[in-house]
Amino acid sequence: MITVLRIGHRIYRDKRITTHCSLVARAFGADKILIDTFDKKLEETIKSTIKRFGNNFNIKTGIDPKKIIKNWDGNIIHLTMYGEKLEKTIKKIDKKNNILIIIGAEKVPPWIYEKADYNVSIGNQPHSEVAALAIFLDRLSNGKWIDKKFRGKMKIIPSKSGKKVITRDK
Repeated sequence: MITVLRIGHRIYRDKRITTHCSLVARAFGADKILIDTFDKKLEETIKSTIKRFGNNFNIKTGIDPKKIIKNWDGNIIHLTMYGEKLEKTIKKIDKKNNILIIIGAEKVPPWIYEKADYNVSIGNQPHSEVAALAIFLDRLSNGKWIDKKFRGKMKIIPSKSGKKVITRDK
């Protein structure tokens, strides 16, 4: 099981970025996202996407990150620009274990670095946590997320131009 833990979510400032982190987590193969700040609107948005496009993805807001990390059974991976290179650490991660991927919204407290099994750098330049999460999940799955079947009410059909969507009754 792959779970993403988003810490430092500020509703007034981070709603679009946290929504995008949730969408990337779902599309790129994570099973769940946990967000520290309670945000009913965010939960509704992601659940609406799941209902339309499929998947068994789960979202929960208003959780205690310290409790999640303390009780985690598996690998804890913190995505940061200050960590070890992705290419070096991705090989060490046991994919048979549960994986908790931590991404921050604001400055991440030092205890996260200490509790993580791996502090992983997706490059050493400032960039978005959305990009870091997408790249990490892509490498973790060796690009296999792209072939995942979602079986939702709506399915987008790749096309050279225009939008092709199949809508199924469920």
